[in-house]
Amino acid sequence: MKTFFAKFVGSCAGLGFFPFAPGTVTSVVAAVFFAAVPAFQQLEIAVSAVGVVFVVGLWSAGVMEEIYGRDPSQVTIDEVAGQWIALLLLPVGWLPVVMGFAAFRFFDILKPEPVNFAQKLPGGWGVMVDDLLAGVYANLSVRTVLWLLSFFPATAPL
Repeated sequence: MKTFFAKFVGSCAGLGFFPFAPGTVTSVVAAVFFAAVPAFQQLEIAVSAVGVVFVVGLWSAGVMEEIYGRDPSQVTIDEVAGQWIALLLLPVGWLPVVMGFAAFRFFDILKPEPVNFAQKLPGGWGVMVDDLLAGVYANLSVRTVLWLLSFFPATAPL
């Protein structure tokens, strides 16, 4: 039962077993979910949700590493936590969501320091923390781009 629950939660109800790019697929679902649920615009709810996903992810990623090896692609709960941090407190709208998704995937794949270092942490810590840091980089990057765009008149609302 423990293994089943760890696989179910750690793979985000099976998205981690998607035949190609399971991390990207899960990030898309996480971004759409975040954008579609108005409660995520409340800081307390969004941070609490990230916290719950992080704690459950630590456990499930650790169990799944015992089955599949170090940082298995089947574990995608880390993408949810990282993607939600990437979108945390950004302006409402699809442009910030798309930018947050793209920036998160960029930093999650590129893994600039200390994201790369965090990936080397033992057990579920390495699986989860690197995505949290990639989410922070993504969030700050999107905020910077949106701020820079505010200096240019737009013909369409962001």
